[in-house]
Amino acid sequence: MKDITGINPKRILVCQLRQIGDVVLSTPSVALLHRKYPDAEIHVLTEEKCAQVFDNNPAVSHVWSIVKKELRNPLKAVSFYRRVGRAGYDLVVDFQQLPRCRWVMMFCNAPVRLTYNPPWYNRLLYTNWPEFIPGGYAAKYKAGVLAPLGIEWKEERPEIFVSDAEREQARVCLESLGVSDAEPLITVDPSHRRETRRWPAEHFGKLLALITEQRPSFRFFILYGPDEKSVAETVRDFSGLGNRCVMLEKPGSLRLMAALIDRAVLHIGNCSAPRHFAVGVGTPSITIPGSSSSAWTFPSPEHVEVVPDLECQPCGKEVCERGDLACLTGLMPENVLKNVLEIV
Repeated sequence: MKDITGINPKRILVCQLRQIGDVVLSTPSVALLHRKYPDAEIHVLTEEKCAQVFDNNPAVSHVWSIVKKELRNPLKAVSFYRRVGRAGYDLVVDFQQLPRCRWVMMFCNAPVRLTYNPPWYNRLLYTNWPEFIPGGYAAKYKAGVLAPLGIEWKEERPEIFVSDAEREQARVCLESLGVSDAEPLITVDPSHRRETRRWPAEHFGKLLALITEQRPSFRFFILYGPDEKSVAETVRDFSGLGNRCVMLEKPGSLRLMAALIDRAVLHIGNCSAPRHFAVGVGTPSITIPGSSSSAWTFPSPEHVEVVPDLECQPCGKEVCERGDLACLTGLMPENVLKNVLEIV
């Protein structure tokens, strides 16, 4: 492979299609590229549901948004991938090597196409990759792909840029739910599509009640996504806090979620996208990771994960081989409360 430490690209494409949390974790790499090449345009290829992550990001000039329903027609899909690939890039950074990324690479004539160490069947699509990337925090691992450029991650955190207009939208939203500007807020994310990473909703509800006993002025905003409303309602009902625990009738946008977490003094949740938004806006967070590893936790005292002392944790599995989900069901709200009180 050729030495690329001295290149001076004028247009860069970064490919990170999904999931939302992984896209947030790519923002340090985007910032590092912008710092290294301040005069270059940086474009991002991502899925439609993730595109809002890059709103207001000063490092990003353009977002190619993949709208899946519009690309069901193979001819339209190929045309789109060709348009992206032939958009005049000098450097492409692909963090995933997913099929849609590979289609773009097939049409791409960028002289440098950088990725992680690819399997043999992908190697013709890329020009450079690091032979080894050290483990650790997930955003650090992503930034490891940039090593051939002479770029090194130095604990840069993910960044979500919330505008004043978005903060005002969050303020109006909270006001409509009876939450005043003077009341401290905790955002709560009780849902996850994997049962091995979903703390029981009843535990979340009890935790909020325990927090209120110690911090009676606090209010709680429950976040949820599509098809997750019932979990949020269970948390609210088990808390017994009435209108001190609020939620929307329908899921809000990613930008509203970011602004609400930005407004909060603490975020509590499972190992899913909102925890990364908390890091991105600078709000302290407490995560109950379940089967997830610590690689998803930003290395800072402000961002804490609470895990029981079990030999099998973290297993990374989607099905509990023990059969009792002990890393979740056995973690009592009282154990998490101690961490909360240390932060707020």
